[in-house]
Amino acid sequence: MNVIKQIFVILIFTAVAFLNAQDAVHNYGPMQIHGSTMVGFHMDVINDGDFDQNSGLVGFYGFDKSITVSGSEIPVFYDAEIAVDNGLYLNTQMDVTNNVNLVVGDVITPRINSDIFTNFLEDAFYVGENDVSLIDGYAAFTNKDNFTFPVGDDNRLRPLGISSDEIDPLVKCAYFYEDPNSPSVFGKSFETGKIASEYMSVSDKEFWHLEGEVMTSVTLTWDEDSNIGALAEYLGDLKVVGWHKEGNQWVNLGNTNVEGGLVNGSITSEPFIPNDYEILTLGGNADEVEQFETLELDNYYMTPNGDGKNDYLVLDGLEASPNNSLQIFNRYGVLVYSKENYQNEFNGVSNRNSVISRDSGLATGIYFYIITMHDLKKRHQGYLYLSVKQ
Repeated sequence: MNVIKQIFVILIFTAVAFLNAQDAVHNYGPMQIHGSTMVGFHMDVINDGDFDQNSGLVGFYGFDKSITVSGSEIPVFYDAEIAVDNGLYLNTQMDVTNNVNLVVGDVITPRINSDIFTNFLEDAFYVGENDVSLIDGYAAFTNKDNFTFPVGDDNRLRPLGISSDEIDPLVKCAYFYEDPNSPSVFGKSFETGKIASEYMSVSDKEFWHLEGEVMTSVTLTWDEDSNIGALAEYLGDLKVVGWHKEGNQWVNLGNTNVEGGLVNGSITSEPFIPNDYEILTLGGNADEVEQFETLELDNYYMTPNGDGKNDYLVLDGLEASPNNSLQIFNRYGVLVYSKENYQNEFNGVSNRNSVISRDSGLATGIYFYIITMHDLKKRHQGYLYLSVKQ
């Protein structure tokens, strides 16, 4: 469609709004946008008719103002562009089949209602997410197995990524920069002191709400406002934690990969079913663990070649503390192995999704280990040299 025709389409919408004495485009449908048509909305949109099977671009543009999308029917766009200084407010679900271009201004949904969201259908994606252009409220996807939600709060992008072994029919996510002890919309307290393990701590700075029905690993992020240093001395001590609906307490959802530093980073959980948990957040060690006496333990030599000699990391005195936690790092500080209640089974194979492949043998070299012995209230650390025959 040429420029004149594009302008004509926009003028028709504006005229309809004017004739009805409204400050909004009110669609009673059916209406479609065909081909490479580009339509820009500079005022509120009320959709009470069929507005789907679209192609082309629909843009929302507002200088120093906000725009609201509402109505009884769900609009389905092919490409959508958001450039609304004071935010695009959704009072109804909005679906996208191809791309959302986040230019400036948040897409805002009511957190009190998870049935209103921006929905990325199947192959749909987005670009341009940042601290001043994100989804402030609920985002969702349909029929995907991997996705990162561009969610956040006000001027703070706080993405959550998921990875599933099968296609998820529908997953929703929102971020809350709130203390889970006193959330604003859930009608209950998720007390950070109600924990499944006395050696675990729970963040009181933020949380995510995730809805989904298939086994999923999630990746949570943190920034300087997350105050990660209050949760763990070492990044390997961090974990994803969730409030279990039936258990009515926080449980450890694991740590299969951690990246970054104390200011910015991300952590990935073990697989779980999101609908079993009300909210998710970052966890670490209890304060008493940080106060454990730290001792230097022997250095070890491993040759995991199956000859029965030095095939496993056998730590001295481990039998005195079956309640323990082992972490092994490479020389770059990357966590390559971790195990709760370690029983001398490490044979040089990583169990992490990091810079190497999970379940792969580690390279020859020097590694640093930390064993936390909860029963003895001690932490031991040392080095091991891994010699692998090539």
